[in-house]
Amino acid sequence: MSIRFRRAPLIFAMLACASISNAANATGRTHTPEKRNTALVQQAFENWQQGRGSVFDLLAENSVWTVAGTSPYSGTYRTREEFMTQAVLPINARLATPITPDVKHIVAQGEQVVVMWDGMATAKDGSRYENSYAWHLTMQDGKITQVNAFLDTWKLAELMR
Repeated sequence: MSIRFRRAPLIFAMLACASISNAANATGRTHTPEKRNTALVQQAFENWQQGRGSVFDLLAENSVWTVAGTSPYSGTYRTREEFMTQAVLPINARLATPITPDVKHIVAQGEQVVVMWDGMATAKDGSRYENSYAWHLTMQDGKITQVNAFLDTWKLAELMR
């Protein structure tokens, strides 16, 4: 019995420390990479939705963007400039309205952030462009350094015809 009582203060101290740590995390006093990266990405998507920027504003100059799939629009872009000029600008040129994102989920672990979202726009020919996306982002110092983008690239190919 005496061993149990001697250890009890240690256990209570450990529980108290865990409670204080959890309270600090809940109030935002402890900033984890997950919280910082989630907030950055969430804000970028909100800005995009409101027409005040986009997620592309977070791309580092030397970012690598890979579009998964087998369509002619699948592939890897080795810099921000290459991605913007060879992918984003040609897509935007086919649209009468910007793509409006609707974020479904953002999940972060360390420097990794996964965003599941739907995008909708009107093409210049009047047709609707709708696609669902899963972007796996790697963050470093508040910038996106790598992206693996999953989407229906054949829907994108239809838009680009």
